[in-house]
Amino acid sequence: MDKQSFEYRRSQSMARKRCQTAIDNEAMQQEIRSAIEQSGIGQGQALRHMVQLTGGVSSDIWRIDFEDHGVCAKRALAKLKVAADWHAPLSRNAYEYAWYEVISPLFPHAVPRMLGRDEASGMFFMSYLDADTHPVWKAQLLQGQINPAFAAQVGQALGQMHAATAHNPKLAQRFQSDAEFHALRLEPYLLATALRHSALAPRLHAIHQQTADGHLALVHGDISPKNILMGPQGPVFLDAECAWYGDPAFDLAFGLNHLLLKAVHMPQHQGVLADSFTQLSQAYLAHVNWEPVAVFEQRAAQLLPALLLARVDGKSPVEYLTSPHTQNQVRQIATHGLQHIYTHLQQVLATTLKALAP
Repeated sequence: MDKQSFEYRRSQSMARKRCQTAIDNEAMQQEIRSAIEQSGIGQGQALRHMVQLTGGVSSDIWRIDFEDHGVCAKRALAKLKVAADWHAPLSRNAYEYAWYEVISPLFPHAVPRMLGRDEASGMFFMSYLDADTHPVWKAQLLQGQINPAFAAQVGQALGQMHAATAHNPKLAQRFQSDAEFHALRLEPYLLATALRHSALAPRLHAIHQQTADGHLALVHGDISPKNILMGPQGPVFLDAECAWYGDPAFDLAFGLNHLLLKAVHMPQHQGVLADSFTQLSQAYLAHVNWEPVAVFEQRAAQLLPALLLARVDGKSPVEYLTSPHTQNQVRQIATHGLQHIYTHLQQVLATTLKALAP
């Protein structure tokens, strides 16, 4: 098996958490059964099978099969399963479920269906989406199956979500999750990276503060291709554990960051990945109506290099950039971006493509 095929299979497994492990712990089985009963799902149907799905780092996830359908159960972990010492509040589980409750009525095809939540156990339940009809975008990208038109759909959907929730005092009150977002995103990505780059630390701290101070729209917080399924009616967004009423520039930069990282990883596909970057950003920016587009884009363009650097030197390094050469390429791109004041996202893309040129 060649390296690309191996990475595709590994990504397919991790992104959909398809590796399944029987739940042998009787106490855990009983806890799940109790949560199912308390949430009221599966009434009148026999529970046939439960397996734990592996691959995620921030939550325990189970697939539960009833007589004629399967569901997913999810519960956040206090300590994330990464090499770094990374803890996050369990309250994020409730914010994630609340994000789905807000987005589902507005964009029903863009999220899985929520089925119920058991507050005592911290579990919630949602529909199970099969990989045959909902492949993971990350897996497709790593296989070289790159469709810029789908990237545009992602940008359009994300922009519409932000526009629909912008300047909403009720949502701002409901999602006062600054502490959770700090623990899950700002500290492990921006502040942890600043500790390893003293020369860039003032710039990283300024970007951190600018992001933390923005409270403009409902943010997903983990717009990564591993959390986006390619559904029959467009993208389906998963894993909103980092939900926050904050700066939507974070979501756009976070998603675009993954396309740049994959261009470094797969330089043979940099052209179509660059097109995907442009299509996603343009489709998104067309929906920015909560502030001047130029102001928003400059903020996203300045945040993007910081997130690039964080994916090699923060607490959550991307798993497929394993060679010192590719890691240093990312550092070079990110450092240049942090040392300059970008005003447009295309400037970040141009810097990336220049660094990758033979």
